[in-house]
Amino acid sequence: MATLGLLLAGCSGNSTAPSAAAGADGSAKPKVAAVIKGLDNPFFQAMQNGIEGTAKADGVSATVQAAADIGDTTGQADKLTTLAGQDFSCFVVNPISGTNLVQALAPVGAAGKTIVNIDQPIDATAAKAANLKVATYIGTDNKKAGGKAGDFVTKAVPAGSEVAIIGGIAGDVTSAARIDGFKAAVGSKVKVVQEAAADWKRELALTRATDIMEAHPDVKAFFAANDDMGLGIVKAVQNAGKTGDITVVSVDGNKDALQSVKDGGLSATVAQYPYAVGSLGVQACEVVADGKTLPSNIESPTALVTKDDADTAISKFPQPFEEFDNPLTSLLGK
Repeated sequence: MATLGLLLAGCSGNSTAPSAAAGADGSAKPKVAAVIKGLDNPFFQAMQNGIEGTAKADGVSATVQAAADIGDTTGQADKLTTLAGQDFSCFVVNPISGTNLVQALAPVGAAGKTIVNIDQPIDATAAKAANLKVATYIGTDNKKAGGKAGDFVTKAVPAGSEVAIIGGIAGDVTSAARIDGFKAAVGSKVKVVQEAAADWKRELALTRATDIMEAHPDVKAFFAANDDMGLGIVKAVQNAGKTGDITVVSVDGNKDALQSVKDGGLSATVAQYPYAVGSLGVQACEVVADGKTLPSNIESPTALVTKDDADTAISKFPQPFEEFDNPLTSLLGK
């Protein structure tokens, strides 16, 4: 993530960008276009809410388009291509893969418009080849998020226990980072007996977890790279009659996952606050419109949610339930 920022940081405050409109308070207001992943996943629904909610509160014009689903790479790029020809001054993009939006972003970059990359990093090599500059990257430190899950598992199960990992799409950067963080945290304290990919999907994770429990009847914990898959694993554990005997921890902090933690399904989730990611994307556009320079990377908040604090997390959803030091606050004069 840090490398990405060093390679891509640059276009904030570009004088060739379209001029922003003035708000009622005299400050510059960008016209924002956002293209995010599929709204079939509650994580990206919350991200959309963050973009739209912050835009409304700040008097910013924002248009949000989304892919049909988590695998709709071509459709997502087509939506961005359509928006790229319109008079938006700032583009907030959440690509499905590291490369699927690079070509569609080329005319945006050539026109000197601001590009804010959220959640899924744009591939640095592909961006450089396309002469594409990104003002900032906003997202979770996914390795750190996986590490929080790993620390939880090592405390929840006896040393030497068998554990399994279910990741997203094979080769996906986000999934790989979370898994790497988990493995680094558990180290040799537990034994990872199997790792499988479930394409971020609940039903496929249910099937994968069922197969893993049949192959490894002594498995004591599962780590899932997102909540949807975590909830699929919870169902598989329930079907096997092992609720309470197997620890299940995932990443996202979706509301249904928080409720599952409260109810004793998921053991924990590492909440990463997609609402905050979307909100920060709009605020980044505001910073640039006001002629100020963005940091190359902005880390969005994460927090481990267990049964002890599930009620608090639910009551504050979609906002972070722990203190969050927003690095853009001072730049926005708030």
